[in-house]
Amino acid sequence: MIQLEMVVDAFGGCRGARRMRRVRKLTIGALGALVFGVVLTVDTVRAQSARDLAGTWTLVSSVVEQGGTKTEPYGPNAKGIMTVDANGRYVIVTMRAGLPKFASNSRATGTPAENTAIVGGSIALFGTLSVNEAEKAIILKIETSTFPNWDGTEQKWPFTITGDTLQWTVPAASGGGTATASWKRAN
Repeated sequence: MIQLEMVVDAFGGCRGARRMRRVRKLTIGALGALVFGVVLTVDTVRAQSARDLAGTWTLVSSVVEQGGTKTEPYGPNAKGIMTVDANGRYVIVTMRAGLPKFASNSRATGTPAENTAIVGGSIALFGTLSVNEAEKAIILKIETSTFPNWDGTEQKWPFTITGDTLQWTVPAASGGGTATASWKRAN
């Protein structure tokens, strides 16, 4: 039969057991901190470059705030797509669901009401983009847009990516005010 001896300290406790409890607490604390850090990292992903935005995104919502009033300029069921390639070339198209058809079946001969509805209910732009990580902003170099005032301009849109959701703010929206658009990465 083997006899085990324990060394008892002056306070009546076992030094070995006390040491094991301390090691267990430190191990559990370290694992907790590691798991917490991984959860935070997964929750908010920061784009380091245009490559991190590469892919296809579909519009979830577009809201404009102007003079304290919020509106959905493309309606509650807006449609949109954004495609970004690995080199930062992008195309963005946003439009109101259910745009009116041209009665003449030719966009060249649309009525003033039809033309107003189409222009007010859609926007498209393309060019190149980059990411300014320090400012957490997408920098868009707009080559051409259906809003010609943006042609040849550079814009800085603050953004966040959380999981598969991209949200940005357009400080000077094409129709006035400040626009916030949310996008979901397409599968």
